[in-house]
Amino acid sequence: MKFEKYPILPAIKANLAALGFTRLTDIQYKAMPSIMKGEDVLAIAQTGTGKTAAFAIPLVQHILTSKRRAAGVRALVMVPTRELAMQIHEVFCSIAKGTTAQVMAVVGGVEQDKQIARLQAGIDVLIATPGRLFDLIAQQHINIEAAEILVLDEADRMMALGFMRDIKDVKRRLPRQHQTLFFSATINEEIKDLAYSLVRNPIRIQVSPQNTVSRNVTHTVANIAMDDKRFFLERTIQQNPDSKILVFVRTRVRAERVQKAMERVGLKTAVIHGDKEQDERFEALKQFAEGTIKVLITTDVSARGIDIKKVEYVINYDIPDVAENYVHRVGRTGRGMEKGYALSFCSEEEKPLLAAVEKFIGQKIDVIDIPKGDYNDMIDLSASAATDMDAVKKLIAENEQRQQVKKRKKK
Repeated sequence: MKFEKYPILPAIKANLAALGFTRLTDIQYKAMPSIMKGEDVLAIAQTGTGKTAAFAIPLVQHILTSKRRAAGVRALVMVPTRELAMQIHEVFCSIAKGTTAQVMAVVGGVEQDKQIARLQAGIDVLIATPGRLFDLIAQQHINIEAAEILVLDEADRMMALGFMRDIKDVKRRLPRQHQTLFFSATINEEIKDLAYSLVRNPIRIQVSPQNTVSRNVTHTVANIAMDDKRFFLERTIQQNPDSKILVFVRTRVRAERVQKAMERVGLKTAVIHGDKEQDERFEALKQFAEGTIKVLITTDVSARGIDIKKVEYVINYDIPDVAENYVHRVGRTGRGMEKGYALSFCSEEEKPLLAAVEKFIGQKIDVIDIPKGDYNDMIDLSASAATDMDAVKKLIAENEQRQQVKKRKKK
């Protein structure tokens, strides 16, 4: 269905058209009618399916068409990470552009004085991480006692981070009659129990099979020794100079080490992780989004907080130690109708982690066959100061030919 025919305000339609949104996605088509009726919703949808707009559009519509019951925040959106809060804030601002709806995000890691001043001016939609939200509530700078709608986005992640008590505390502060929208990219029995403890007779919406990854993403894995990964990352970056590449590592220390390894061979990258100041993290995301820097190295802190258009490659430099995180990592590419590629580097000691990932997503990941001679040549070429790019291209082309021959034989 086209947005131009959907029963929403002309101002919202105009903003959606300016954003290039013409048709509703599956999650929007299925979730928005229930949300607009005021029903509680439990929605399970893959990342990249438009689920943020699925609740942002009805919330902005509600703010603009219904009367304010009392002073204070009217709709509260709780998210697990700062990056995700800022991404959602951007979506809301784009949809509400030129209207009277007031939208704000409050996150930790930045000075709160400006946030307090803005709150005092009156806010309709507040997007917040739990830590800063409760700091400001305790200081009596935020009033959520009249909030009509609560959105829990990436609720499974909030639960994993230990925010369950905070969520329940928020629920206790809200009016008895309020609407709850529970959104997540994955579902299991524990999350299901959590959801049903927080919502009243919810409409359950699931637009994809349980725990699957986007069909728009091609998945491959290469068996590479831990100490050799930097050489293959270097090759991948150099062979795709115009592509946005998102590289996931397991720890903050490794993120810094990988960045330094790329710097030594003249490759410019940005890095974000939990030890970085919030301003540094925002700046790195901005440069990556704008294409000023093509490669962003990050820990899982950003697996759900990066909504950057046209990320062609996600590279799992390290196999995630939590299988579910693979889904959220690769969900950064192949978003909407775009095609994406997920390449994982797997060392011998990581093979149990890879097996856990394959079990979780319910499919085997295609292995890139790298003959020993080619493997050694690739490292030698990468280690050389005078890299022969034609030789590297030849190796890659030969590997692709071998893969095609194998596929034909299987048929």
